[in-house]
Amino acid sequence: MRTSKKDSLKTHLRPGGVYRRSDVEKFSRSVDRDLAQLVKEGTLVKVRQGLYRCPERSRFGVLPARADKLVKTFLKEDDFLLTSPNDYNSLGVGTTQLYNHYVVYNHKRHGTFELDDQTFEFRKTPRFPKKLTAEFLLVELLNNLEQIAEDRNAVMERVKEKAKKMNARVLRSAVKRFSKVSTKKFLEGALCEQP
Repeated sequence: MRTSKKDSLKTHLRPGGVYRRSDVEKFSRSVDRDLAQLVKEGTLVKVRQGLYRCPERSRFGVLPARADKLVKTFLKEDDFLLTSPNDYNSLGVGTTQLYNHYVVYNHKRHGTFELDDQTFEFRKTPRFPKKLTAEFLLVELLNNLEQIAEDRNAVMERVKEKAKKMNARVLRSAVKRFSKVSTKKFLEGALCEQP
């Protein structure tokens, strides 16, 4: 029995995978029809126009798509840094709020996008680290202080104390590369107070 092109396309899909229309069109003669059928039967979920995911299932049900896979496929590259304001909580400076969105530092896109019922704030910027560091997080917390829900003055006092305990050379490098003017002044003042 011959397999249909739709079934042939199915063999190239992996649970948890995220695909662009262009990724799968080589496996189908009528890609739009086949994609619509695969969405209808639940083999694929439409994330947004031209972007699909193959649901991964666990014993508890369907798992959400991994944020890094969504972003990588959306941007068509892996040169980005994925963070969340929740990461500020790891610094120990009094931030405890939980936020329901991601921040994506990248070179291509700017704006807020919904991908698979998750909110991603894309920030197009010329520089960001390859991996998340405490120093970068501290700088970004101050760069975005007006967006946090906690008492800003109390957080700033704790940030000052945290900065004094960090590696001054590494923190100065992060300040130089990533900070706004007000952040730079504040952290340079804190570093000058180091014993």
